Amino acid sequence: MPSTIKLEIVTPENVVYSEDINVLEAPAMDGLIGILPRHAPLVTGLKTGVLQIKQAEENVRIPISDGFMEVKPEQINVVVRTAELPHEIDLERARRAKERAEKRLESDNSKQIDFARAQSALERALARIKAVDHHDL
Repeated sequence: MPSTIKLEIVTPENVVYSEDINVLEAPAMDGLIGILPRHAPLVTGLKTGVLQIKQAEENVRIPISDGFMEVKPEQINVVVRTAELPHEIDLERARRAKERAEKRLESDNSKQIDFARAQSALERALARIKAVDHHDL
């Protein structure tokens, strides 16, 4: 029985990640889902959050925006609007984006802002922070 499964994470711009992994934990629409090698075929929607990847002795956390995941026994295909490798994330910028989004959501002029956009910005910022510095939320 194989101990790895191929994971490919794709955005409209490029292939962000393509490696053999041991375990994937993903933020599916109905909650967190774990995928192991030889998983039953599955297609599910993904929400903004963090993909947690276990590869041998290494753990990789990749923040994603919404998209889809297709699982086959030997391969996982993740197609999302955005995905970033941890070393590409500017942690201070993500913290500032979080603060801006929180201020927009708390403002008295809530009718003048697009609530969904502000909420989405907050979720993306939190995912970036969690991927890089999961102890500081």
